[in-house]
Amino acid sequence: MAALDAVASAGLFLALLAVAGADTDAGDVAALGNLYSSWNSPAQLTGWSASGGDPCGAAWTGVTCSGTAVTSIKLSGMELNGTLGYELSSLQALKTMDLSNNFLHDAIPYQLPPNLTYLNLAKNNLSGNLPYSISTLVSLEYLNLSHNSFFQEIGELFGSLNSLSELDISFNNLTGNLPMSMGSLSKVSSLYMQNNQLYGTVDVLSNLSLATLNIANNNFSGMIPQGLISIPNLIVGGNSFVNMPASPPPTHTPPPKNPRDQPNHPQGPISDPAGPETPIDQDDKKLQTGPLVGIAVGSIAVASCVLFTLVFCLHKTRKRNDDGSSEPKDIVGSLAVNIERASNRETTTSNNSHENAVVATSDLQPNGKMTPERVYGTNGSASAVKKAKAPVTVTSYTVAALQVATNSFCQDTLLGEGSLGRVYKADFPNGKVLAVKKIDSASLSLYEEENFLEVISNISRLRHPNIVPLTGYCTEHGQRLLVYEYIGNGTLHDILHFSDGMSKKLTWNTRVRIALGAARALEYLHEVCMPPVVHRSFKSSNILLDEEYSPHLSDCGLAALSPNPEREVSAEVVGSFGYSAPEFAMSGTYTTKSDVYSFGVVMLELLTGRKPLDSSRERSEQSLVRWATPQLHDIDLLAKMVDPAMDGLYPAKSLSRFADIIAICVQSEPEFRPPMSEVVQQLVRLMQRASIIRRQSDDLGYSYRVPEGGDVF
Repeated sequence: MAALDAVASAGLFLALLAVAGADTDAGDVAALGNLYSSWNSPAQLTGWSASGGDPCGAAWTGVTCSGTAVTSIKLSGMELNGTLGYELSSLQALKTMDLSNNFLHDAIPYQLPPNLTYLNLAKNNLSGNLPYSISTLVSLEYLNLSHNSFFQEIGELFGSLNSLSELDISFNNLTGNLPMSMGSLSKVSSLYMQNNQLYGTVDVLSNLSLATLNIANNNFSGMIPQGLISIPNLIVGGNSFVNMPASPPPTHTPPPKNPRDQPNHPQGPISDPAGPETPIDQDDKKLQTGPLVGIAVGSIAVASCVLFTLVFCLHKTRKRNDDGSSEPKDIVGSLAVNIERASNRETTTSNNSHENAVVATSDLQPNGKMTPERVYGTNGSASAVKKAKAPVTVTSYTVAALQVATNSFCQDTLLGEGSLGRVYKADFPNGKVLAVKKIDSASLSLYEEENFLEVISNISRLRHPNIVPLTGYCTEHGQRLLVYEYIGNGTLHDILHFSDGMSKKLTWNTRVRIALGAARALEYLHEVCMPPVVHRSFKSSNILLDEEYSPHLSDCGLAALSPNPEREVSAEVVGSFGYSAPEFAMSGTYTTKSDVYSFGVVMLELLTGRKPLDSSRERSEQSLVRWATPQLHDIDLLAKMVDPAMDGLYPAKSLSRFADIIAICVQSEPEFRPPMSEVVQQLVRLMQRASIIRRQSDDLGYSYRVPEGGDVF
């Protein structure tokens, strides 16, 4: 055995020497190899490889280096199809990345090359949120994410981007108000946000030194700040601003001259015996202006009567529609705004007086766009703000359709049971297979249908590769059913604890990959979604595995269905107190840091194969956290804790680092637990080391099977 270890150590030493002698940094090679795999190994990328290679020395397509470091990747229009992988943060020296005009999809990774100055991902199929890691790209000068499918609100991403000169997020589905951090973009000169669903005011942009601003076709309202009106290239059409810039005046055509003034007229021109300089008599002037004054005064009187009548009618209508509400309404202000809008539109719609009359008494929003309901006073300030509910974008099913698909919710289709109800497998006539959660009506006894639909709308907007997506719902006949994508390989809990032989398929690398995917899901909920989403029920039975053992977190956003979250988050919701953070047990408090604690418990399950609470064991070992925590930093005791199903197939150093992450997650004080983004970074580094070791082992022709206590580093 000692001789074998010596040979292995010598082989790894030679492999490390080979890597050191290569022209490209090992971390850069691993990151590009991961990208190549994520793009399904496209043949058009000459020289690229998923298993090592020398990008700098072999001149890989689109790759530029400085010394041994990759500094530029330019692959625009290369018909790349896939994702952006998970190792971009390893490209420490990368300055330029242009992957525009391809077919890349899914979300942008939450770890990006930290020293980028130029990032162009335009014209792809990317979706999800703008990742928080953008805020860390302090050297970024150009950012183009246009023509994708990004959605939800823009986060506070721009506070440290003091070098950014051009930002393009146009042609997406971004919503919400502009973030305050946009006002910190001191060097930005070109800003493109057109064709989104953004709303609110644009006051935050008023102090920027912009040469170009395009915010057309959104739902912005209020006043355009004076500082923006002077921008040379300003495009704001398709919004609801009070002081919309005036359209160019129509070309003036002078009235036709009197025919008798023409020289060739039969009767000749009319002559003025007094000549052109003859002054007009003052009495004659009074006679000429008198009728004009009368007409003006009469017009004002008529307009006042019309205005008073409209206000009176509107007041009656509002009073009738308010259903007894005593909230004051700024009727005159709203009317003034709408009349001004109508007058601005008269230049193009003067031939449709009926349409203008309607516009003058109601706010018409473009079809398909949801905006906050705002009522403005005559000074343009918001006197009342009420945010409109987002639309429900998933499919609405009938009870009959779901009954047919689940065979009337029979026992044979039952997949599992959670705190809110049972989950059934649904086979539809078109061959599609989904999962239907039938929510117990008692759980929603205090909720009306409108509240339920709002929760559905929020859940349906959660988009992440490691989160089970909501695809539909049903509220027919008082039912409350949620329809999810079906993940067919069962739960992590069942595979670890109840499936004979199945846990042996969970190799060390698979377990680390499951932990990383689940961590990314929580990072998305905590640090990308706004406001942050606390899962409240993070446990191994809510982690579903697909055929490739990739994790998908379920029940995201369902904590909002509890009428009293603090009271309802009990053993049923959390699964068992084995996952509950100490602060919940003491005070009922549950925060994102409580989710971090629960994540640490799941990592312990992956490490040991034990349940969080197991009454069948000795009293000192019944609580997994209490039993395991004192042993996490003792390498000998740690090796004895490892799940026997792995049969010793793990790198000891990797195991130790895995244990270190667990230890910081399950600390008793929540303020000492790390944010999930930090946990993700630690797990990514662990995966990178494991992949390097695996490639080196494969190149040398031996396995990295290590006995307990062994070391491959």
